[in-house]
Amino acid sequence: MYCMSGTKKIAVIVVLENSQNWLMLKRKYPPNQDLYTPVGGKLEPGESPRAAALREAREEAGIKLQNISYCGVLVDSAPTDYNWVCFVYRAEVEYFKPPFCNEGVLSWIPISTLHTIPKPATDPYLYSLVLARTPFYLSAVYSKDNQLISLTEEISGTCLFGDNLHGH
Repeated sequence: MYCMSGTKKIAVIVVLENSQNWLMLKRKYPPNQDLYTPVGGKLEPGESPRAAALREAREEAGIKLQNISYCGVLVDSAPTDYNWVCFVYRAEVEYFKPPFCNEGVLSWIPISTLHTIPKPATDPYLYSLVLARTPFYLSAVYSKDNQLISLTEEISGTCLFGDNLHGH
């Protein structure tokens, strides 16, 4: 399928939480190769974001979720092919042994140590909003070498990173 540079891809991010831990995936493949992210992935044709979140949790973590909460949206904009609309969900789950995942290695990470693991540049801001249970719309702007230029929380109008002179 042909995808023009700049065309938005639609995906979901699913934060799986047990007590004071999040299940994180050390990714084997781009984007975010070798970084830790929650489970997630692209929507399939005709699929709703909620259905995709439930499917991705089942496919990547082997868990069938009963309850899932919508948290917010992250929009990545770049002059490259790194352009995403990511619907973010959260689910509290019972502890389970992380299964094999063909996308990378799953492990439970204490929430208090999330700041110490390698992760995408937007994720510290995203994680704090998920933990605060604050609805959000994050707008991230990247350079042509995929470096984060600015991050704005659009509901409050708060610039979280960089400046907001880049096309908001």
